[in-house]
Amino acid sequence: MSLRMWLNPKHTKANPKKTFFSPFSFFSGLKSVTVLIVASKTDVASLNIAEKIISNYKFEKTAASFQQNPVYAKSVEGVEVSLVFINQETIWAQDITDYLKPQLIIFISRHSGVAGIPTLSVHTPGNLTSEAKFGGNPQRISISPAGAMKNALLEMARLRNEKSLDYEVSYECTHHGPSLDVPTMFAELGSSERQWEDLQAAEVVAHAIMAAVKGKSNESAVLGVGGPHYNKRFTEIALSSSKAFGHIIPKYATPHVDAEMILQCVERTQERVEAAVFDWKGMRGTDRERIAETLKGLRIAVEKA
Repeated sequence: MSLRMWLNPKHTKANPKKTFFSPFSFFSGLKSVTVLIVASKTDVASLNIAEKIISNYKFEKTAASFQQNPVYAKSVEGVEVSLVFINQETIWAQDITDYLKPQLIIFISRHSGVAGIPTLSVHTPGNLTSEAKFGGNPQRISISPAGAMKNALLEMARLRNEKSLDYEVSYECTHHGPSLDVPTMFAELGSSERQWEDLQAAEVVAHAIMAAVKGKSNESAVLGVGGPHYNKRFTEIALSSSKAFGHIIPKYATPHVDAEMILQCVERTQERVEAAVFDWKGMRGTDRERIAETLKGLRIAVEKA
């Protein structure tokens, strides 16, 4: 049966804040995994990307189930990878690590944007401020896998160019849920229904996810501060240098982040944060000075972009 046949419109009307898992009715036979890829049955782009991962990388259906859905698995260069399907939006998966303890979680998702610009993107989930309207916990961010995200970003850019796709490739800032205590990233396809149905773009994201799974990184992890939600400057820096961005704090959040959140962004990055890169003109001077002073106390150098 095609994964797309699982897409039931009734699921989208379910209460998204309903308890995420029942370990007895939704979890069966899934052994420990190193990398967990999570797709949503409510998300057409997510399903398309999942199909491309299964077909291109020969993932095999296992005897295990997760939320009463089949589990697919593959050993990739000695890394045990499982692909699971959940019955609601990925942003509400706050309890997923109550039952699974992987070393890396990659959520595959559609991306929605008002402008509708075709975009392939990566980011770490979590809430930089006291608001948690879209999943996760207030003022709590996931651990950011800077190297894995950069590997995915590089592969997105390479294949976009190779296939001459009319898509932007971009980092997004840290935003929405879940807020998890394991390295966690989103790989997204957007920004409208036309792109969600684009199987060629879905295949690019699938390859990017596997690059994140397989890739070894000796990159320098940095914290990004300032600028827009989609930071082209930070993306350009990552694609042309050894820097790998972990958490990114956008301009709209800088007035609301305190010293504790800055410390979280540093400590909750998988790799050691070597520096903070400021989008110098992309934030208010008062916020820039305050955040720079906090970073100085943490012995984190500030670089201009």
